[in-house]
Amino acid sequence: MTKVLIATDKPFAAVAVQGIREIMEAAGFELALLEKYTEKAQLLDAVKDVDAIIIRSDIIDAEVLEAAKNLKIVVRAGAGYDNVDLDAATAHNVCVMNTPGQNANAVAELVFGMLVYSIRNHFNGTSGTELLTKKLGILAYGNVGRNVARIAKGFGMKVYAYDAFCPAAIIENDGVKALGSTEELFEKCQVVSLHIPATPETKNSINFDLMSKMPKGATIVNTARKEVVDEAGLVKMFEERPDFVYLTDIKPSNDAELAEKYGARYFGTPKKMGAQTAEANINAGIAAAKQIVEFIANGVRKYQVNK
Repeated sequence: MTKVLIATDKPFAAVAVQGIREIMEAAGFELALLEKYTEKAQLLDAVKDVDAIIIRSDIIDAEVLEAAKNLKIVVRAGAGYDNVDLDAATAHNVCVMNTPGQNANAVAELVFGMLVYSIRNHFNGTSGTELLTKKLGILAYGNVGRNVARIAKGFGMKVYAYDAFCPAAIIENDGVKALGSTEELFEKCQVVSLHIPATPETKNSINFDLMSKMPKGATIVNTARKEVVDEAGLVKMFEERPDFVYLTDIKPSNDAELAEKYGARYFGTPKKMGAQTAEANINAGIAAAKQIVEFIANGVRKYQVNK
């Protein structure tokens, strides 16, 4: 019998686990749970006889893959998958998938939750500003970026986007102005929302030279990955641009320093919050379960992210 493991340091909601269980039982699969584990050894022991694993932010590295002799597929319930060693997975003939789009609205709503909190001065009783007519730039027009655009138009913002891999016609068809480069996006927009993955090309790509191109009243919202922002450049930006604001749900390494020195212009959530809604939690878990069944039963690899 095919055995599927849910390995989650931060567990799914109970209703999501129940939904996953129903899907697995209907397919004739066995479901095992490893929740709130505290040591890697627990994970290594749990994967020994499983055919498939569903994870959230849990680390699947070469050691885990070596321990999981029967493993055929890992599904990361969420969009990002840099917590999985893709090269090691490929070497072990393991398919890795994500569940794109399942938490996109949750992340997009968080962008605007942080923006409104910021422009209204953390609700401290003083007069703030409004998003209406402000220029918003979206860097990477994937599932989250498209939801950000949709919500931004509801606020009456002027919306721009740049994505090296998305045709301008698709962006323009959504009523969003497509720009020709990252530099142009930063030069034009007072607010930039980051939705790029952490890759060798993007890590530290949001540097001082790029950020300093932004017009007066510059705000960057990062719900992508902390590695894409150059932290030394971020500090320099705070020092040289008293109008600069940085909002994120992935705390930088120098979070305490930024909060102490620039608390009025900096906000970082206590932990990664983008997908932390009941709906996203359930959607991603159910999608992961369905993808495993389709892969095991029919060989479907639609959302595979490794080669």
